[in-house]
Amino acid sequence: MLNDIYQSLDPVAFTLGPITVRWYGLAYVVGFALAAFILYRVAKRWRVRISGDDVITIMLCVMVGIIVCARLGYCLFYGDGYYLAHPLDILAFNQGGMSFHGGLVGALLGGVVAWKLTKIPFLTLADLGAIAAPLGLFFGRCANFVNGELWGAPTDLPWGVVFGGAAGTMARHPSQLYEALLEGLVIFLVLYLLSRRRPPLPRGTFIGGFLVMYGVFRFLLEFVRQPDAQLGYLWGGWLTMGQVLSVPLIVAGIALIIYAAKTKLPQEGPAQPAELQ
Repeated sequence: MLNDIYQSLDPVAFTLGPITVRWYGLAYVVGFALAAFILYRVAKRWRVRISGDDVITIMLCVMVGIIVCARLGYCLFYGDGYYLAHPLDILAFNQGGMSFHGGLVGALLGGVVAWKLTKIPFLTLADLGAIAAPLGLFFGRCANFVNGELWGAPTDLPWGVVFGGAAGTMARHPSQLYEALLEGLVIFLVLYLLSRRRPPLPRGTFIGGFLVMYGVFRFLLEFVRQPDAQLGYLWGGWLTMGQVLSVPLIVAGIALIIYAAKTKLPQEGPAQPAELQ
């Protein structure tokens, strides 16, 4: 159709001799750098005692957790048994395949290690991370669009995009951009604006809010996102793996918000061992 938009972006940002730099890799670098900056600035506004070394420690722990567990999560939830038969391919990061839900588990595990090392209460770290992370999600989803992957279901809307390749020649929802907007910019703006309240909202509020908003947005957007070919639709022919994994996030997020409202623990750190939450 004449009105279709064709995605013809190059996933390679630039090449220097034998080194090829892709937009997806740059998205990770920029996302982590912005997260570190936002985390530090918000912590200072909350008067949480945090040093430059603390920020480096937190980011290293979280980065390792995200990269390792995002890959393992993809292999477990979306591999459909392939990686059980080919375990060495789990290490093939160059073939793609990263799961947000696995990465979230990795970020939380990395946060536990950072809590032990910095003595900043875990829920304060989780709240800071929840405010800082959405911009990384924004850049990551934009990179998915550039790569022409994780495309949406067919559509006749005027902004439908033809991705070509395995996606065929039909116009599809640019679901990567929908996710970049909702899971990235909207969540960031809501949590960042809330973070400016004084006194700061109690521990657990922001990570709870993040989990609820991400879970709801992801569940709804899965209706216009093409499911992974190896899995397809699950029970009843409409539910996707992304929706199954998002429901526990919503439940956990609501529980954390209720916990925060009841306990009213202040944002602080580092704490003494007996005060660690």
